[in-house]
Amino acid sequence: MRKLFFISALFIIFAGAFASVRAQADIGIRPTLAGGDVTAVSGSKITLQTKDGAIEVVLSDATSYKRIPPENPSLQAAVDSKLSDIGIGDKLLVRGTVSPDKKSVPAKAIYLMTKSDLAQRQAKESEQWRTRGISGKVVSVNPLSKEIIITSRGVMGETRTTITPKDNTRFLRYSQESVKFSDAKQSSLGEINPGDMVRALGDKGENNTFKAEELISGAFQTTAGTVTAIDVEKNEVTVTDVQTKQPVTIVVGNSSVMKQFPAEVAQRLAMMQMAQARGVTLPQGAQGANRPQGNTPPPPPGAQGANRPQGNNAGQTGQGERPGGGMGGNGSIDEMLDRFPNITVADLKVGDTIAVSSSKNSSSGKLNAIKLLSGVEPFLRVPQMSGRGGGGRGGQGGGDTGFSIPGLDDGGFGIP
Repeated sequence: MRKLFFISALFIIFAGAFASVRAQADIGIRPTLAGGDVTAVSGSKITLQTKDGAIEVVLSDATSYKRIPPENPSLQAAVDSKLSDIGIGDKLLVRGTVSPDKKSVPAKAIYLMTKSDLAQRQAKESEQWRTRGISGKVVSVNPLSKEIIITSRGVMGETRTTITPKDNTRFLRYSQESVKFSDAKQSSLGEINPGDMVRALGDKGENNTFKAEELISGAFQTTAGTVTAIDVEKNEVTVTDVQTKQPVTIVVGNSSVMKQFPAEVAQRLAMMQMAQARGVTLPQGAQGANRPQGNTPPPPPGAQGANRPQGNNAGQTGQGERPGGGMGGNGSIDEMLDRFPNITVADLKVGDTIAVSSSKNSSSGKLNAIKLLSGVEPFLRVPQMSGRGGGGRGGQGGGDTGFSIPGLDDGGFGIP
């Protein structure tokens, strides 16, 4: 019975890991299991980095090795493997009795997912979400008809779509404490609320309908403010929130995306927002000028961030984890942002105006950045110039901000 339970647990873990590569069997350390990334391999031991810390996997002649194939992620399909097949960066799930201090585990069985297998599967899934995915902000939820109406914002406007779950649809929800997909929890239709962000995988139908087979939701917010302090060592930025006038500390992590909005592009997109708010139709030439085509034009000399480095930054996303990943109704905006210059915390300066997307959480004074954009001043001026006042999208704590920042309206959270 215990063996059957263990096999069932492993199947669930690995099936989930391959069904969504960002939930890669990182179960941490449990009494009889340890799962994580290989950081070192020798003839008698393997060092595994888990979400609960590092653990030493002690090998013996009795240790068995199995590899889970990416094309058929089930224990029944596992094939015999060997120690020499394991390399740094691979994922392992180890069965054995973990020591009381959680520092070592004598391995009875090791189940392997190689880095190349994971990359192969991830590439396929990314393509699936790009071609069969949709994303947007929840307008309403009907529990009786099981319909979710979302609005997806693109460069040129908004589109409403009605999502209906298929039978056995998988529901997940992001944690309030984390924007990592691996920390998402099993969820249900009942946990989805107006104002949430949703990404769904499935089939598009006629008349803006969508049948979802997998759906992940989360509560996100957009905060904008003027930089008042910068701590490069901690990778933190303090701003004065434009809405609350209170100080907010923004923490930039390894998976955060930081981009500089070129001044010319920001001005043009803000002009489009203003025209839409006033109900004015821009001339065809003006609209075309605002579409991002080819390489994004650089900011004019002297513009904020114009001379900033465009290399990789510590806040760029890690392997394959591109929040807001260029799919669904928001794809054109994300593709545009991809071409914008990367920046780092060190590139910011006191007085800059930035905007950040984050999970909604109980601590409004400190936010973990999903996406951070600088050069957003034109978008903050739109409500006043268009006469919209306080109405608008997003906002600290779910309230209306009156402004809309392209690329942040969807929260910028990662796809499975």
